[in-house]
Amino acid sequence: MTTEKEEKTAAPAGSGRRALAGRLSWGLADQAASSVSNFAVGVYVARSLGVTAFGVFSLAWVTYGVVLNVSRGVATDPLVVRFSGVPEASWRAAVARSSGAALAVGAIVGAVCLAAGLALGGPVGSAFACLGAVLPALLLQDAWRFAFFAAGDGRKAFVNDVVWGVALVPAMVVAARAGSVAAFVLAWGASAAVAAAYGRVQSGIVPRPSRALGWLREQRDLGSRYLVENVSLSGAGQLRAYGLGALAGVGAVGAVRGAELLLGPFLAVLMGLSLVTVAEAARVLKRAPDRLGRFCLLLGGGQAVAALLWGAALLLVPDRAGGLVLGDVWGTASALIVPATLGVAGAGLGTGAAAGLRALGAARRSLRAQLFASACYAAGGLGGAAAAGAVGSAWGVAAATLASSTVWWVQLRSALREHHQNPNSEVRTP
Repeated sequence: MTTEKEEKTAAPAGSGRRALAGRLSWGLADQAASSVSNFAVGVYVARSLGVTAFGVFSLAWVTYGVVLNVSRGVATDPLVVRFSGVPEASWRAAVARSSGAALAVGAIVGAVCLAAGLALGGPVGSAFACLGAVLPALLLQDAWRFAFFAAGDGRKAFVNDVVWGVALVPAMVVAARAGSVAAFVLAWGASAAVAAAYGRVQSGIVPRPSRALGWLREQRDLGSRYLVENVSLSGAGQLRAYGLGALAGVGAVGAVRGAELLLGPFLAVLMGLSLVTVAEAARVLKRAPDRLGRFCLLLGGGQAVAALLWGAALLLVPDRAGGLVLGDVWGTASALIVPATLGVAGAGLGTGAAAGLRALGAARRSLRAQLFASACYAAGGLGGAAAAGAVGSAWGVAAATLASSTVWWVQLRSALREHHQNPNSEVRTP
């Protein structure tokens, strides 16, 4: 029989668990919407353009990933770490500056891509020129998602991604009529601009690019390390893609991207992990620091098991059904399912530890782990490509991610020990 005091204590705990489940549910829903959109774009482009042109589109996609991680490192990762669960006034002021910083990054890097694309010419050049034109919209849309999750309102992030997905439908149809890589890049970015504009309506906040430098100065202790960390991650992916194209041809890049599309739901979760899990890990740290390690283990282990189950299901897909989905890309992509699945499982396990390190503000430790992981990724991907083309590259990446996940957990264990010994060394909050 419980006492009155115990009942009062249990109620808030149950309420807190329900709130956590609700936020994570919206996070899963948002990632599902994001993954469906990414998968649909990839499949539509692959079927419309073929392996070689899809490889060109994939190079633009990988480049976008690098720029996205630059924006996240300096603009929105610090927002999630320091402004999750803060008073609304503080959150609104921070979002205006962080979204302005994301918009500024998009404008500056977009101008560089536009100039480089015009100088290169040809299909690759036109794809990069169009990417430069749409980068500001792509980065602003992503910034709104971070902002909503920092506020604990994942529903708005989910709705925003749904708006993007709906806008993609007519945009992709128009691009298919044009039949070029550049048209698909423009359609992808134009639909993101619709969602970015809607994010402005949802939040009621005007991005302030003029205050971007102030934001960068205020968050430089975290932002500088997260920038290096994020760029090393996406830069390794870009290096692998460019190196694979040089060593085995652009078609090999398309094959690897096709395999990634098959594992799209989990890759989307990994790419957008900090939207949900870092904010939740920060809340766990504030309320029950001793539970952070278990939270991260459940998070990473759950993602790894889910990735393995999805990969096993893909192995059962008949070639005829796979061909209906990816067209000519299926033949080469299906050969990479096993190593690609192991790579995603290893990455999923490591991101559980990465979320904990971000919540702890242990930027030095997360930077060390990420630099090691990125070096392994690039070495494994390029070494495997030199040895056995796309298949060798996939197996090299799988070995690299499984090895680097161990390093992530070693760093988290050390960071947790340090935090328990000195609990006052918390992340600076407003």
